[in-house]
Amino acid sequence: MSGDWFSGFDLRQDRTALIDEGRALDYGELARRCRAQAIALLGDRNDLDEERIGLLLPAGADYVTGLHGIWLAGGIAVPLSPSVTGAELDHYLSTAGITRLLTGPDVSNSVRAACQERSVALIAPSNNHAPGDSALPELGLERRAMILFTSGTTSRPKGVVIARRAIQAQVTTLMQAWEWSAEDVIPCFLPLHHIHGIINVLSCALWSGAQVHMMPRLEVGRLCEEVAAGAYSVFMAVPTVYVKLLEHFSNLDSAMAGRVKAGFARMRLNVSGSAACPVELFKRWEAATGQVLLERYGMTEIGMALSNPYRGERRAGHVGSPLPGVEVALFDEQNQPVTATGMPGEIRIKGATVFREYWGNPEATAASFHDGWFCSGDVAVIEDGYFRIMGRSSIDIIKSGGYKLSALEIEGVLLDHPLIREVAVIGLPDATWGELVAAVVVLQPGASLELETLRAWCADRLSPYKVPRALHVTEALPRNAMGKVTKPELRKLC
Repeated sequence: MSGDWFSGFDLRQDRTALIDEGRALDYGELARRCRAQAIALLGDRNDLDEERIGLLLPAGADYVTGLHGIWLAGGIAVPLSPSVTGAELDHYLSTAGITRLLTGPDVSNSVRAACQERSVALIAPSNNHAPGDSALPELGLERRAMILFTSGTTSRPKGVVIARRAIQAQVTTLMQAWEWSAEDVIPCFLPLHHIHGIINVLSCALWSGAQVHMMPRLEVGRLCEEVAAGAYSVFMAVPTVYVKLLEHFSNLDSAMAGRVKAGFARMRLNVSGSAACPVELFKRWEAATGQVLLERYGMTEIGMALSNPYRGERRAGHVGSPLPGVEVALFDEQNQPVTATGMPGEIRIKGATVFREYWGNPEATAASFHDGWFCSGDVAVIEDGYFRIMGRSSIDIIKSGGYKLSALEIEGVLLDHPLIREVAVIGLPDATWGELVAAVVVLQPGASLELETLRAWCADRLSPYKVPRALHVTEALPRNAMGKVTKPELRKLC
């Protein structure tokens, strides 16, 4: 797409931009809807002046027009999970200073209560597709455009502020590296409150003039039928989805399984990310479909930094080399560059794709940089020019099903349970989820607790992907001399 990404879509009147619930929207209609949404948000103002507007909508045309309407009007979009609980939402509203929440009519009572408590107005997507002649603000690339909440080493998620320039850099970098074109078609079922779905799938596709099939949730059966029919040229998913697809193949009759596998084989690109792709899964997918997965590495704070090549060797167990325009280096614990081959170091990143700040948290922002490098907290080695991730430098991050979860946040919620006296949350290796959330608890005297009872209690307090999938009851948590729980010892208990 030529010109400034944020000024709107090219008016490709006859090219389909979105397929939403069976209805096709061309680029011309989508551009008009985005502009109309922006004008509705502005009201009698000339510029939203970085007003934070929450976006609580499923994947669909309303989400796309809401996101771009906020951007076009000069606001900061804050995409949130449709499954957010009231307690989680309260943290997001207060941290980001959200003033309005763009959402649908079926919003939960807990969301309504959290918004009422914070005096946040609930607003519906604009249904006015005729934007009129109202002018939109002229916006520089240094303006803040989006806040995405992510989990770090602290107990609560931080708001990652991404400027317009960074979004533009992230999109153009991937378009170049993965050779996006207007002929591409991709399904969008990944969460649209995470960088993977927003940038890698939705934004890259729309900027390229490609076609996106919006899916509010992953329906494996429906997806496979569309793949068999040759609907898609590009496919992006987390390792958990590839595991589920392979399981689904085994449940199909041989003829249908063959058509689905052939559909994947015809695609030009299959990408795996958001969690490490096990080498065994990499090989199984290639054996089933003929597709060699392209694995890459990124974070909310930086977009994508490393990628296996589109043209060239895609090495199992590795995340490739730096993307165009992104500087990546390894540093040791003394903040010195790691130069020896095969020596581990922390991944640090520089470039236009890097985030601007943690909203309202200058201390955390300062702590995440050293000499201009963003410190990822991930440890890697370089082998023949390819980076291989070894793990987190912090043991309080759990990567489960493509999500990066804070163990400390989950622990804070579980400690509110009346039967739990102490708790530590860890990630346990799992073939499907990468890691599953496990809770090790010390109960109140005489109490007993079962996993399903705990999961039911968590249902309205944690998003589904944060709820523990394993429970171990112990008499005491192992601690060091400073009284800190020694989490590596917990894995021996489980």
